[in-house]
Amino acid sequence: MNNEIQIADLDCVYLSYDEPQKEKFWFDIKHKIPWAVRVDGVKGSDAAHKAAAAISTTDRFILIDGDNMPDFEFFNRSLTLTDDNANCVFRWRARNNINGLQYGNGGLSCWTKDYINRMQTHEASDGRNETVVEFCFDPLYKPMNNCYSTTYPNGSPLHAFRAGFREGVKMCLDRGRKVSIQEFDRMQSYKNIEYLNIWHSIGADVEYGSWAVYGARLGTHMVMLNPTWNYTEVQDFDALNALYQKLNNQSFQSRREHYLQISVELRDKLKLPVVDMNAAQSAFWKKYYTQLHRNKHIMDS
Repeated sequence: MNNEIQIADLDCVYLSYDEPQKEKFWFDIKHKIPWAVRVDGVKGSDAAHKAAAAISTTDRFILIDGDNMPDFEFFNRSLTLTDDNANCVFRWRARNNINGLQYGNGGLSCWTKDYINRMQTHEASDGRNETVVEFCFDPLYKPMNNCYSTTYPNGSPLHAFRAGFREGVKMCLDRGRKVSIQEFDRMQSYKNIEYLNIWHSIGADVEYGSWAVYGARLGTHMVMLNPTWNYTEVQDFDALNALYQKLNNQSFQSRREHYLQISVELRDKLKLPVVDMNAAQSAFWKKYYTQLHRNKHIMDS
């Protein structure tokens, strides 16, 4: 079976929660994608995705996260469905406004209603490690090569911190499972560790980017070096909001000392190349790093 589907023939759902720029983005998306519909304010990743599936009138639909701005030429393209991928979820890369990374985090995705209605992830997880904090370990979940959007997770200090913290934790896990320091040492060649090191160091050139760097370093420190912390809290926005508020209530000097302390421990105990890059250095690095990626065919994984 080879079935060509025009993306413009699929429903498009804008899924927002508490993103500071969500109304501005929705106005732009609705203007350029007039058939788009919206789900807003549903708590929990699993529940929010099920609400998106419920509002879609097409069995397969496009999903846009609340802090994502699509490249609108994406909607002029078509998908090729075959016997091998007809039931798959596709997630394309997004450019991250904070650090220039281009990977699936925050990117455009294409789901089937059946897949979403059957899944149990995040707050609805059945307890298996790989479903507690991520969607992406199912063999039907396909990470795609091309990049068709930009994600802006730095809409406020809280959101930048939360985005960095979540990736700082998740990049340390092995298929959603917490690992020992010895296992972590053997993961140093993994692509995730490359991304982790970038989250730890790049972002001072954008608004609130330093909060994202702080969050990423703290997330890694807590999951790897704090044995009493329950890492599944990474999917609990209330817990992360409380952690941010606790830090934000401290004096700048206290936060600075904490930041320096955890940075030293990441270098010494985890052997991570944590680098303090200023705004000019971050901007220079991003300019050339982003040029390394090349789009291919839309269906290339």
